[in-house]
This record gives sequence, C-alpha cells and structure tokens, in this order.
Amino acid sequence: MDSEEAAMLRAMGLKSIDALFADIPEAVRIKGLDLPRGMGEQDVVRHVTSILRKNRSAETMPTFLGAGLYDHFVPASVRAIASRSEFYSAYTPYQPEVSQGILQTLWEYQSFICELTGMDAANTSMYDGSTALGEAALMAHRITGKREIVVPRAMHWDRRAVLSSNAVGPGLKVIDVGYDADNGTMDLDSLRKAVGEQTAAVYVENPNFFGRFEDELPEIRSIAPSLLIVGANPLALAIAKAPGDFGADIVIGEGQPLGNAVNFGGPLVGIFACREEHVRKMPGRVIGLTQDAEGRRAFCMTLQTREQHIRRERAMSNICTNETLMAVISAAYIAVLGSRGLRKVALDNIRRARLLAERIDRLESFEAPVFQGGHFNEFVLRSEIPYARVHKALLAAGVHGGLPLTGHFPDLKEAALFATTEVHTEADYDRLVQALEEIR
Repeated sequence: MDSEEAAMLRAMGLKSIDALFADIPEAVRIKGLDLPRGMGEQDVVRHVTSILRKNRSAETMPTFLGAGLYDHFVPASVRAIASRSEFYSAYTPYQPEVSQGILQTLWEYQSFICELTGMDAANTSMYDGSTALGEAALMAHRITGKREIVVPRAMHWDRRAVLSSNAVGPGLKVIDVGYDADNGTMDLDSLRKAVGEQTAAVYVENPNFFGRFEDELPEIRSIAPSLLIVGANPLALAIAKAPGDFGADIVIGEGQPLGNAVNFGGPLVGIFACREEHVRKMPGRVIGLTQDAEGRRAFCMTLQTREQHIRRERAMSNICTNETLMAVISAAYIAVLGSRGLRKVALDNIRRARLLAERIDRLESFEAPVFQGGHFNEFVLRSEIPYARVHKALLAAGVHGGLPLTGHFPDLKEAALFATTEVHTEADYDRLVQALEEIR
C-alpha cells in the first residue's frame, strides 16, 4: 500500500517532494527543521502541562496591575450563558438575517450601555477601548470638519499611540493637556490654552489614568468649544454621574471590566455611544426593535455604516467590526448583577483602593496616594527606593506589583500605578504590605 506521502504526490502529478518545491530558489531553501521526534497525544499533554506550570497568573499570585484591564470576579452564570453554542460561535454577525436571539442580546447590550453612559444610542461594540477612541476622534472630525483633538497627558501611552495612528490619515493634530500636580486631574488653565478654532473635540477620562475622578467635568464641557468625548470605566458609571448628564457628545470605554477576564490582554470589547443627532456619523452597527409582518416584536440590524454594507466613500469606518461574544458577556454580567450588584462592586472597589493606599502610606519608604481626591480602584504610589528594584522584589515575594510609571511620567519620579478589586483578600493585602516592608 502506498504511503500517504506517495498518494498525495501521485494525486498532484509529482514524483518527489523536491518536485513539489521546485519553484523555490535553492538559495532560500533550508534542509529541514530541527524538530524532536513526534509524541503521542497523552505525552504531548503531559509535556505541555509541565511547561504551563512555570506560568504565574492572578490565580496563583495576587496581582495589583491595572491601567485599563482589571481582574474582577465573574459569576459562573455569566460564563454559562456566554458558553452556549448559539453565542459562542457567533463572532461578528454582519448580515441583517442573523438570528433573533443574537440580535436581541446585542440590543439589550446597547440598552445597558445607553443607560450607563446617559447617551441616546450605542453601537454593538468595537475592538477595544483604544480603537474606540481612535474612531471617536475620526467621528468628531466628520461632524465638525475641524482637525485638532485635545487629550489629557494623563492617559495610557498605548491608547495615545492608537489615537495618533488613527489621526494620520485625515491629518488630525493631537494636542496634549497637562495634569494638576496636586490632584492628578486635567489642568483647566492648560486646557483653555490648548483649545481653539480648529478643535474638533476635547477628550477626557473619568476616572482618569491615575484612578482619579475628574471633579470639574461640567467646567471642561464649558471650555470645550465643540464636541466632548468622555472615556469611562463602565463599572465606575454604576456610581458616577453619567457623562450624558453633563453634556458629553460621545462616550467610549473599555468594556473588559463587565464580566470579561483579563485573558493575557484580550480579546477585549470597546464601548461606543453618542447623542442621537450624531448617530449617522457613528461607526459600527446598531440593532433596533421593530415589528414583523404579523405585528410581533422583532429585532433587526437598523444601521450599518461599515464599508461592507454601504458605498466605501460614505462609510464611517472599514475596521470597526464588533466583538459580539464579549458584548454578550457584558450584557449577561450586567443583567446578572443588576443595578444594585454593579453599585455594590463599584463601591467596594473604591473602599478597597482607599484602605490599601492608607496601609501603604504608613510604610516608611512609600507615599500613597500621590494625588489627593477621590479615586476609583487604583492610585499612584511613590517610592523612595528605585521602583524597578521594588517591582523585582515583589515578584520574588510572589506578588505582582503595579504598573511602573517612571519612564512615561518622569515628573512623578519613582512611581507606579496600583489597582485593586473585589478579588483581593485581606491576606493578599497583608502579603503585599509585608513584601514592601522588607524591601531595602
């Protein structure tokens, strides 16, 4: 009986493997890959498992790393809902004839986002919070025709980089505004100087990158000459005033805290909502509630502004595909917890951040929080010891510390951003504080 290799070569009309690769120049060929002999399935599983045991995750060590992605507890019911095959296999439902179940779930997701943000309309999600900001800047340019986007200096550098990339095509200028050295919020005097006749939008985050709630959002709205874009942690919106209540035009955010695991940084889900008058300039898809021919409640794809659906020159974006499964998870998480549950988690996060900062501040070599005022679930810590050394010492003690800020915010000197959530126990805090105490 022919070997499989011989049978495949005969089917292709070839006599040897060399003939199969005849079109590849000899100069770029290699003799072969230095691979070990094959193993049986059970041996492979055993070998890979031994490699995976070397990983250290939030399941095996307390981690206080936040800065946009947060380790929250996800109820088993949320995972059970999202794991159903009807949801799990539906990555991006572009077509209007997708099932009523998916359409209804996405409609409910939109409704939840509108209620949290105070906006009139929301799309069915975007890739992540960073691409949502980039698309918001392009949307502001489409609405106003202006070419400057004013943003806070206190924002994650990766998000800033994505915004800058999106700004290249239409030739937008991104202008940074500094932060108050005492409270870490946007400096209003600098903001007044930054805005001008070409300002398409002012972008502000609440809570901001340092974990601080922006106290002067109505004032920022009055300074912004055109559109106001607000970046929000959706979990914080359970207790904070909705951006729509103080005049925001577009609200974006990272939806990962709503039931999605950190997952080594992805996949994520971008929140995007706006006022009704701007909805036709919004990228993505919008699900609507209607009636079918027999008068029964039905859901449909109401608005599709992607180039796959309309003429390219009229499209709002050609990269704004949504993250359906992540949006389903967010909708399930909100529905399972309800308004009281969301509020309870948010308040618990505020309390924990305050108490942890107070414990660290009692230590001789550390100051926390660096900025005074209300924080959500993270705060800036300053160290008298080089923080790179602190970070390594914490890892050696089995604790993952906060995000080092020294390289990106030199004025903060030896600083780091620490986050805490409801998953941390008192034992986790004790372990962190003890490890900090022992660093010399």
